[in-house]
Amino acid sequence: MRKNHLKPIAAVTGCLALAATLSACGGSSAASDEKVVTVYSADGLKGENGDGWYDKVFKDFEKKTGIKVKYVEGGSGEMVQRAVREKSNTQADVLVTLPPFIQQADSKGLLAAYAPVGSDQVDGPDKASDSKWTSVVNNYFGFIYNKKELKSAPTTWEELLDGKFKNKIQYSTPGVAGDGTAVLIKAMHDFGGKEPAMAYLKKLQANNVGPSASTGKLAPKVDKGELLAANGDVQMNYAQSKDMPNLGIWFPAKEGGKPTTFALPYAAGLVDKAPHSANGKKLLDFMLSEQAQKDVSAVGGGFSARKDVEATDANALALAKLMDGVEVFEPDWSDIGTNLDTYVGAWKSATGS
Repeated sequence: MRKNHLKPIAAVTGCLALAATLSACGGSSAASDEKVVTVYSADGLKGENGDGWYDKVFKDFEKKTGIKVKYVEGGSGEMVQRAVREKSNTQADVLVTLPPFIQQADSKGLLAAYAPVGSDQVDGPDKASDSKWTSVVNNYFGFIYNKKELKSAPTTWEELLDGKFKNKIQYSTPGVAGDGTAVLIKAMHDFGGKEPAMAYLKKLQANNVGPSASTGKLAPKVDKGELLAANGDVQMNYAQSKDMPNLGIWFPAKEGGKPTTFALPYAAGLVDKAPHSANGKKLLDFMLSEQAQKDVSAVGGGFSARKDVEATDANALALAKLMDGVEVFEPDWSDIGTNLDTYVGAWKSATGS
């Protein structure tokens, strides 16, 4: 959930752009029987080298159904904003983004009710009660550090205020990037409220390089040593670590407290008045299929959204070990959805951003 940049990608079809009308690959967006489905998604699930979960799922889906996937990715907030702008001329069939942006999409009337096959095996907090959205990949918020430059991972928020982190810390923009918004959510939880969290983030600004529109672009900077620490999420950073050997994942604690995190799932919904609604439903069903959910850890480095799918691959075991001893809390998404602008405003005021 996460970035401000907008990057059209040809996931399967070789089409490079999503124009005002979906005619780039031939055909018309008005043709509901067209063998195509368009996905707007937060980044993190598509591999840099074509080896991510989306890459496999989309390829397998096309092979099984003959339906081509057109894929557009960007920040969690940007994907919702784009869908809002296109509301009178809907382009997307499926929207995938992170909390609280999936709830925001629902509140703006962007989603249609649909319970994908297998969604009965998704836990209640990980799906909408009215079937407007369902998690397809579970994930957790985290931070990253450079394992080469730092002998051990930082442990506390307070440690990041040390002079050695001067101009060596960066986190993505709250309110725009999902992982950036997560920084606020975790800080407010760990420090016990908005005011103490903003007081801390104001202090951290002395070491902060500045806001980043893209969480995904922070990992290469950390791997190269340009940054010593940054925010991210477990699934994306674990997948990136295959090609970035200096990347380590950690979870900040308040001094004297335990390391904490919270679930930050990729949640998918059928777009209201989607041009290819039937194909969107088929793709949602496929994403939650047993094989696709087993591939979440084996291929994508994430956590299955279905409680009846027990992954035992090497990635799943490594991820379980990574999460050992980390306290998982559940944010009040209703409060965050209602007061997000207030929290982001407080962050801007505190940091001068």
